[in-house]
Amino acid sequence: MQIRAINNFVNFKRRPTTNEEPALKSACNRAFNAIGSTDRVVITHGSCFPSTDRDCFVGSPYGKSAREYIKFLALYGFNANQLGPAGELEMVSGKIKPSPYNSSAFAKNLLFIDLQELTSNKYGNILSQETLVKLSQAPEFTDNNYDLSDFDEAKFVYDKALDESYKNFKSNLAKGQPQALLLNREFVSFLDKHDKRLTDEGIFKVLSKTYGTDDFDTWGNELDENLILSLKDNDKKALERYRNLKIQNKYDIDKYKFEQFIATKQIKENQQWRKSSGFRYISDFLVGCSKMDYWRCKDAFLQGYQLGAPEHGRNPQAWDIPVLNPRKLFIDADMNLGVAGQFLKDKLDFALEFCENVRIDHAMGLIEPFIIEDDSILYDEEGNVVNTSENPVNGHYMSEMHASDGEKLDNYKNFSCDHWHNNGNVTYYSNVMNKIVIPTLREHGISEKSAVWEDICSQPNVFTQVFYRNLNLPGLTQLEWSRVEFSPKENWYLVGSHDSIPAQNMIKRDWTKNSEAWNHLYLAGYLHQDNIRSDERNEFCKKIELNDKERVKAKFAELMTTKKFQISFADLLGITDITYNIGGSNREENWKTRISSDFLDKYYEDLASESPVAINVPEVLKIALKAKIDMKIAESLDKDKTRQELYEKYQPLLNELEHFEKVLKI
Repeated sequence: MQIRAINNFVNFKRRPTTNEEPALKSACNRAFNAIGSTDRVVITHGSCFPSTDRDCFVGSPYGKSAREYIKFLALYGFNANQLGPAGELEMVSGKIKPSPYNSSAFAKNLLFIDLQELTSNKYGNILSQETLVKLSQAPEFTDNNYDLSDFDEAKFVYDKALDESYKNFKSNLAKGQPQALLLNREFVSFLDKHDKRLTDEGIFKVLSKTYGTDDFDTWGNELDENLILSLKDNDKKALERYRNLKIQNKYDIDKYKFEQFIATKQIKENQQWRKSSGFRYISDFLVGCSKMDYWRCKDAFLQGYQLGAPEHGRNPQAWDIPVLNPRKLFIDADMNLGVAGQFLKDKLDFALEFCENVRIDHAMGLIEPFIIEDDSILYDEEGNVVNTSENPVNGHYMSEMHASDGEKLDNYKNFSCDHWHNNGNVTYYSNVMNKIVIPTLREHGISEKSAVWEDICSQPNVFTQVFYRNLNLPGLTQLEWSRVEFSPKENWYLVGSHDSIPAQNMIKRDWTKNSEAWNHLYLAGYLHQDNIRSDERNEFCKKIELNDKERVKAKFAELMTTKKFQISFADLLGITDITYNIGGSNREENWKTRISSDFLDKYYEDLASESPVAINVPEVLKIALKAKIDMKIAESLDKDKTRQELYEKYQPLLNELEHFEKVLKI
C-alpha cells in the first residue's frame, strides 16, 4: 500500500501563519509520538540564544528572547533544550574566559540576567530604560544567519546596568517603595539559604579584582590564596583578614549578593513559565568547577593534580580542572559524606535546582578519573600542553595512582566499604555513583536511566565494569561515526554535539562520506525496510548518493527514528559558516556563535531557497515516520494486514507532514 496524494487544506506560504501554527505543532508532535520519540532535544548553550529585543552582546536562556526561541522549538515538536553549564565565567587579566566548562558550579552567570525586565514595574524600575538603551544596541541584521557574542563588551554593559540597579534598589527601599519592599523580602529569604557561600564568593571577587585574575595560585600572597582553608582551621591571621575584607568591601559584596539573587529569581521564573508550556531544560553538570569554587573549598581537592584525558600516541589532554580528593569523599563505612563528597552533592543539587533533567559531563570523571601531576606539564606560550617526547606528562587513572604513603589514592585506610571488583582490581572511587550521584538524581525526581550520560571517552576496565555492567546506564551514540541499527535502544542519539562541526560540513570530508555510518546504501535501506517500497528505496538511494545535502537529510531522518535524540542548534538552523566550539583548541572564535536576532526570517528564507541547509522538520519527520511504519511491518507475522492498518492510521498524518514540508519550501 503506497502513500496517497495529500489533501491541501490551506494555502501554501513560505512561513507558517499564526493560524497554521497549531496544526503544524500538532502534526509534528503526533509524528514524534507515533515514532516513539519521548525526548527530542535541541542543544543550545545559554550564550547562544538570540537577542530579539535590546542586544546586550550575549545571549540568555532566561529572558523574553529565550521564550521566543523556545516557542519556535516547540512549534516543531521539540520538547527540551540542553544548556551548557550556566555558572559565572572565569576572569583572567580583566577578560572573560568564554568557555562555560570553566564556570562556577554555584554562582549564576550574571550575563544571563534579562536587563529589560529590570526596567519594569515588577522590579520597581531599578534600571532606567534610558540607561538600557544607552548601553545596549538594537538588533543588527546582516547576511549571516548567526551573530557572535562579545563577552567583554557584555561584561561592561552588565557592570554598569547592575550597578545602577542595585543603587536604585537601595534608594527605593529606603523610601519604602512597595515593590522594593516586596523584592527585599525575597532577597532576605534568598540570603537565609545562601549568605555564607555568597559572602565567600564576594570576597573572592574582591581579591580577583585586586590581583587582576581568578587564578589565585598566581596572586603571590599565601594568606589570600589559602584564606578560606586557613579560616576553617581558625587561623587568627585568616580570621582578621576575612573580617577586614568583609567590612572594607561591604558595598561590593552586598551588591554581588543582590545580583546573584536577581539572576536566580529570573531563572526560577523562567522555569515556572516553561512548566506551563510543557518545555524542559536539561542542565549540564560540568565535571570541573571554577577557580572560585576551588578556592572556597580547597580542602575537598587533591593538591598537585588535575583532570585530563588520555590520548593515543601522544601526551594526554590536561584540563586544568581540580580533582576531588578520593580519601575525603566519605568519612566512615556508612558512607557518610566527607568534604569532597559534600561538595560533589552540593554541586549536583545546584545543577538540578531549576532544570528538569541533566547531562553528566565526562561520566568517566565520576568513576575512574584520569589525573595528571601538575609538575609534569609543560605549556607553550598559548597555554597548550607541549606534546613532545621530551615532555612525558605523568598521568594515570585514579585506581592506578599511589600517594606519598605508598597506598593507592582511592584506597581508604581507616575503614572498609562496598566496592566494585573487576578482574581482581578494586576501585573505591566508583562509590561516587551509587552513593552520591544516583541518589541525588532520584531526590530531584530524575531516573538515572533518563539522564544524559556523556560517555564518549576512553574506556578503561573500571569504567566499563561500573558504568555499563554494574549500573547498566545509557550512554551517547554519536551518529557521526555510528549507525542506529544495533546500537543500544536506551541510548541518547546525536549527529553532532556542541563540539562538532555542522553536519553539512561533516559530509564534505571523504572519510565521512565513505564511512559505514553515512553509507547511502545503508541509509536508504534503513529508512525503507518494507520491500513494497523497493522502487522508492532505489530512487532515494540514488538521490542521497549524488547529493550531499540529501544525505545529511537522510542522516537526520535516521536520528529521528530513535527514542531520545539531540540536535545542535547550528544543524537545525543551517548555520554552516562557523563552528561553535572545536574541542581541544584555543581558537579565538570558540564559544562565541550566537543565533541571529532575525533567526526566524533566516530559517524560513533558507528552507525556501534552491539549496537549503537548515532542517525542514516536517520533511525529515515524514521520512522517519515512514521508516518506523516499515519497521513495524517487518516485525509483523501478517505484513499485509499490518501495512493496511498502519497506513489507514497514519496516512492522514503523513499527508499533513507533506503539506507543511511544502509550506516551508515555497
